Amino acid sequence: MNENDLDAASRPFSSPALHGSSAAKPAPAPGPPRLHLLALNPTDSVTEGFLPAAARLGLAVTLLTDQPDAHARAYGLRDDAQREAARREEARRSEARRGGAQPGRARRGEAQQSDGPQGDARRGDAADAPPPPFPALDIVPCDVRDFAEVISRIAADGRPHAVFTNSDHLQTQAALAAAYFGLPGKDWRAALRTKNKAELRRALAAAGPDAADPAWSADPVWSAELATGQDPATLAGLDAPYPCVVKPREGVASEDVVLVGDADELVRRCREIRARRPGAALVIEEFLEGELRTLETLGDGRTLHVLGAFRTELSPPPHFIEERLHLLPAPPPQPHTDQVLAQLRALGVGFGVCHTEYVVQGDRARLIEVNYRAIGDQCDLVLAELLGIPLFEYILRTHLGEPLPDDLGARTDGRVRMEYVMADRAGRLASAPPASVTERDGVRLDYRPLRGIGEEHPLHHTNRDFLGVLRATGTDQERIDAAVAEFLAAHRWEIV
Repeated sequence: MNENDLDAASRPFSSPALHGSSAAKPAPAPGPPRLHLLALNPTDSVTEGFLPAAARLGLAVTLLTDQPDAHARAYGLRDDAQREAARREEARRSEARRGGAQPGRARRGEAQQSDGPQGDARRGDAADAPPPPFPALDIVPCDVRDFAEVISRIAADGRPHAVFTNSDHLQTQAALAAAYFGLPGKDWRAALRTKNKAELRRALAAAGPDAADPAWSADPVWSAELATGQDPATLAGLDAPYPCVVKPREGVASEDVVLVGDADELVRRCREIRARRPGAALVIEEFLEGELRTLETLGDGRTLHVLGAFRTELSPPPHFIEERLHLLPAPPPQPHTDQVLAQLRALGVGFGVCHTEYVVQGDRARLIEVNYRAIGDQCDLVLAELLGIPLFEYILRTHLGEPLPDDLGARTDGRVRMEYVMADRAGRLASAPPASVTERDGVRLDYRPLRGIGEEHPLHHTNRDFLGVLRATGTDQERIDAAVAEFLAAHRWEIV
């Protein structure tokens, strides 16, 4: 699941009833530290990464979302009885912590066992059940795109210990809320300028040369902006370096990102995008040709760690869909890594996790975009596994105000290939392989379907066209590539 699925668009929400009383109430017993997590639709990063990490850290979670029903289904909290079971489990774990582990501190190496949230709910009495993979969880309806509403809802819930989101769309709101409550968090200005692609280009152009490596700023990326509501016809006379790229100013996941060859096509494509996104602001950028790479970083405002780097292979133009990623050997290649880090510093990025995409042109690293959150589409889950570190816990710890260690203790011998099986046409998925996990010759293959048999979809030209994802991990790249080729040749995906 990814948050860029437009089929899971925001739905109307309703505020819970407020009950007042003039009678004095006893102060509640101190509970576990509470994380306020902002989300749109459920994602694998949150479901499989951050929520289990919060449980291991002994945190209770208030999840603010404009899609509460979708999250309740995803976590097995489908009715009031199941929510009450979760509350009882929170009380039980809180009582256990008073005599055991310190709240907010995980005992390293300790794994919680469960047959999943559905199984825990079926038992009926959560107080007698082993700890579930999810933390004590309270799902609260909220217009999470409105930072003022987010702050209001958090304030009504009691003083938070941390405010966090992994959503591309909610970084600025979470940063503003954290700042309002005096909590550790990202600089809201950095969150805004990385989300707004036009502002990102302006900020980099205004930053001036970096003292350590001025090359990146000596050759800025050409860009122009079509403002909200501005007529695309005004672009007819634009002196653009064709071919160039058109994209939504605040877009993600290559949604409505397209290569255009001349002024007529530029105007036509902008009108097509506006038909799907009425009034949306667009950015026109120089087409950066070259090998596409990513840089994954994690910082606490003092130390900035490079977690790893991927090489990305895209579909042929005019669209830009990620077809596969390969983890590059550690340490990430120079001089490009230092150039990317210099640009991140110029943008004010350095707290929490960040996923940056750039193109290699000779000895230059030219930024495509900065996503101030963890890399998605299950790459973050695989990265945590390969590095052998509690990556999601580290990310949450930074938002709890804990410094990162100088050495994360990450492994450097792991290799991965992420292979995305994509639909090549609109239609109904008639046949596809089931989920499977196999291991042979030092290569582990984990295949996960992303679309069910019988589902019918249009062709989106984004990651919403993914039919499944194959995660191939090991230490030998040649064996990994051979295992992927064998798997793809042995299975068939049929769309009718």
